[in-house]
Amino acid sequence: MRYMMLVYTQEIEMEKASQEEMARVFAGHVAVQQETRRRGIFRAADPLKYTSTATTVRLQEGKTLVTDGPFAETKEQLAGYYILDCADLDEALEWAAKIPTGCGGSTGCVEVRPIHEFPTGPQGEPILATGRG
Repeated sequence: MRYMMLVYTQEIEMEKASQEEMARVFAGHVAVQQETRRRGIFRAADPLKYTSTATTVRLQEGKTLVTDGPFAETKEQLAGYYILDCADLDEALEWAAKIPTGCGGSTGCVEVRPIHEFPTGPQGEPILATGRG
């Protein structure tokens, strides 16, 4: 089963981190990605730009509202993600514990969520339930 690991950290702490600290965190991510590739469970991973680059789209009363920034103000911001194809939740949690989230002495967290798998048709297109039939 595929699991998404949502990596949260504090942007303010990342901005204060030294080049050595950032290099250590980067090396930690490289190590996790290399090992998960070697084991054949790596599917994707990317860092995200700061929340100041985010745009949120909402629908309210049939109208589309576009605002700058993330949906909610929090101390920790979504910094990136991993998608790993793990045997079960226990394996996904083991990998999540290896993802470096602390920058500049801050603590971060990793939210682990299974990805809903849809059955696919002959060309690999998802078959969505329609509620009919």
